[in-house]
Amino acid sequence: MTVYLYPVYVEAARAAGASSWRTVTRHVLPNAVPPLIVMASINAAIAITAEAGLSFLGLGVQPPTPTWGTVISDGRDFVRTNPWICMSAGAAIMVTVMALNLLGDALRDLLDPSLRGALRNV
Repeated sequence: MTVYLYPVYVEAARAAGASSWRTVTRHVLPNAVPPLIVMASINAAIAITAEAGLSFLGLGVQPPTPTWGTVISDGRDFVRTNPWICMSAGAAIMVTVMALNLLGDALRDLLDPSLRGALRNV
């Protein structure tokens, strides 16, 4: 059993005589950027959700600064009379997180070299 330290396309580029710089710029970066974009969008969504949760609990940003978590926390007292206070902040969090995830997936589909020919046939 052979253990490869490099992906097959890196070994093929080396066998073809490509320099290290050309291998990195033509093969490694195009295959590494799409997963990094997806991870960045997911991490941004996680950070927004975590900040809102901590602010809801009173452990986030201090009260003069408005955050979605503090808006939801302050709106708990008015849920029976004015439920849109909590709902609007919750909907803003939901739309923002969903938009970040969809943007990351769309950029991955656009930049992924393995999907370039597949999208044209749809």
